[in-house]
This record gives sequence, structure tokens and C-alpha cells, in this order.
Amino acid sequence: MSSHLHDVVVIGGGMSGLMASVYLAGKGFKTALISRGDPVCCLSTGCIDVLSSTGSNPLDGFGGLPEGHPYHLVGKKGVEEAYKLFKEVMAEGSIPYVGTIRKNREILTPIGTFKTTCLVPATMAASLGCRDEYVHVISFKGIKDFYPSYITSKLKNTGFSLYDAGASSTLAIAARFEEKGFAEDFAVWLEGLELPPGKVALPAVLGLNNPVAVMEAISLRIGREVFEIPTLPPSIPGFRLFRSLKAALQHRGGDVFWGMPISSVERHGNIVEAVTLATSGRATRVQGRVFILATGSFVSGGLFATRDSVHETVFGIPVHIPGPRKDWFRNDFFNAGHPIEEAGIEVDASFRPIHGNSTNLFVCGSILAHSEIMKYHCGHGLALATGLKAAKMCERMLT
Repeated sequence: MSSHLHDVVVIGGGMSGLMASVYLAGKGFKTALISRGDPVCCLSTGCIDVLSSTGSNPLDGFGGLPEGHPYHLVGKKGVEEAYKLFKEVMAEGSIPYVGTIRKNREILTPIGTFKTTCLVPATMAASLGCRDEYVHVISFKGIKDFYPSYITSKLKNTGFSLYDAGASSTLAIAARFEEKGFAEDFAVWLEGLELPPGKVALPAVLGLNNPVAVMEAISLRIGREVFEIPTLPPSIPGFRLFRSLKAALQHRGGDVFWGMPISSVERHGNIVEAVTLATSGRATRVQGRVFILATGSFVSGGLFATRDSVHETVFGIPVHIPGPRKDWFRNDFFNAGHPIEEAGIEVDASFRPIHGNSTNLFVCGSILAHSEIMKYHCGHGLALATGLKAAKMCERMLT
């Protein structure tokens, strides 16, 4: 068995786990991140929702959240600190974000509606205000998960053109924009359309590594603002977001154990000492002084529901559930706010589990009880804020 010793072991490679890992590695702690596969954020729009259900200023909505919501443990100052760090980290690479956490904004969706969010990739910034300006929508021949007719039917001041990129999936088209000369050829084609004054919108396919540079080059060539519209999953902006945070962790010296589920946990009394990873060869043992659980909720596999209960899948921590199973869902399934959204791990002010008796284990992200992410539209926002808060609690224990 190979063995690795770290100060911090973070379990879960989604937004909260990455945020905690980036912070702690940046502070000089030997940090390990363990994930059994690519996280759910790869399927997201790439936008950061802080609290999209309660008006124009997300922070003003904190007072209306239920008493047990994790945002109350973080506080407004903690949320602001998380967003400052996030924007700094993303600016290090080629995926900068724009916006302020004190003001929600709208972006255009692929079905012609508008999504309320907070921070957005710079490639979506020009989506702001497109309700009132002419927007020319570009799609690509054969693409399956982008529907410009939905947009043009709902927004009257719009037009539409189709480009043959020689590829039909969002990932393949994004790869084409990485090829030398392709973006220039595309811009020349756009320039020849002789469009009326306004903006140009296209699905989020402007490359994988430096989409802002591609967007700016096209915009300069045609003399108008260009912006991306997030597509249906799998999402190129979500993939860019994940890759940028993972790269930031590795740049800070963090160790990454990817595609390796946990097979066992070692404890000594109320201290977690190590986890063993299931591998095809000899087992890998990862030892740490402190641990962070950031495995997400049901979709990510951090929680697992049986007929009558819900289980946490790594440490077996007791899970808060909202009564018997018959009360978990409302009659209208497609409405947000089902009681089961309250399920998760209850923590104290230091983000340690209230139940479970593990003094060096901290919890963050959507696995936290009472988050109700779908109801309050706070997924990535809560992940970043609680990830940083849990990391700071670890830092306090380690120093």
C-alpha cells in the first residue's frame, strides 16, 4: 500500500471542495483533493448564483432565509470574502468573471428566457441589456443542444444565421475555435453578413482555454459586442470553470487524486486519521491532520436515499431528513421547494458535524442541511462561501 501524508484532505472535487483546497494550498498547507470523477459543476452554466430568488441584491435576501440556512453561519462578510477570492483566482487564468455580489443580473438562455444570476464569465457580460437591443443569433449546422428559434420567437428584435463549423457538438466546435485560423474565418463570415446595428450572440463554444481572447478578436473584427449563451448540459462554461479551479489548486502545489473512490476510513477515537482509495493496483492511503467533506448532495453521490432514510456515503455521518418519506416531495414535482431539499449534514458554527463525533472533520457545500439550493437558487454561491469558511476553520485548527 502506498501512503501519502497531508495537512488537509478534502473529499469532493466540486465547487466547495475546490474552493477550500485552493485557499488552504495557497496558505502553504500540504493539501490533497480526492474526487471519484468530474463534478456536477461541469454540467452548470458556469455562472455564480448567490441568491437569485429574493430581489436585485442577493445579500439583502439573507434576512428572509430560514434560521438553519448555511448562509447564516457564513455571514455577509464571509460571502464577500469568498467572492473576492474566487474572482482573484479566476482572473489568474483566462476565464475572468464580471459582476458584483451586491447586484443580480440577467443572462439570455438557449430557450429565449432570462436567467437571474450574479457573477458571470466575461464571455457572457454583453448579454446584459439585450432585451432592448437587436441581437443576431448565430448557431452551427448540426448542433443538437441549442435552439435559436426559441430565442427569435420570444425576442422580436432578433435575427438568425447558421454557420457550418464542420462539427456538430459543443465540445467539438469549441475544439475548432482552438485551431489556428478558424476564429478568423468565422469572423470574416460574420463580417460579410452586413447585420443591422446590435449585438451578436452564439452558443458557448468559443474555445476551451482562452475564450475571452477569441471573443475579443471576433468583436474587434466585426465592430460589435459578442456574447455567449450557455447551452444545455454538458456545458462548456461549466467545464472551463472546473478546469480553472483545478489548475489553480495544482499551481499552488495541491495533490489531486482523481477517479478514486474511498473504500475505507481509519479513525482513532473521535479523530479521522486516513482514508484508503480504491484503485486497480495496490491501495492508496491518504493521511491527514484535518479533513473536509465536500461530496455534494444526492446528484453528486454524497447522500444516498433508501426507502425510509438518507445516508452520508463516506463517513456515515447521521443525516437530517424532513420527516417520513411520504412528506419528502410535494404533489407538483416540477416546483422547487420540496422538503427533501432540506436533507443533509447539520453543522455547528465551526462547520463541524453536530452528530458524528469527529473533531477534525469539517463539512461544506450542498451536502449541508437546510441549503434548499433549488428553492433559493444559491448553488455555486453557497458552495464557494461554505468552502472558504470550512477552510478557514481548518486553518485555525492547524495553526
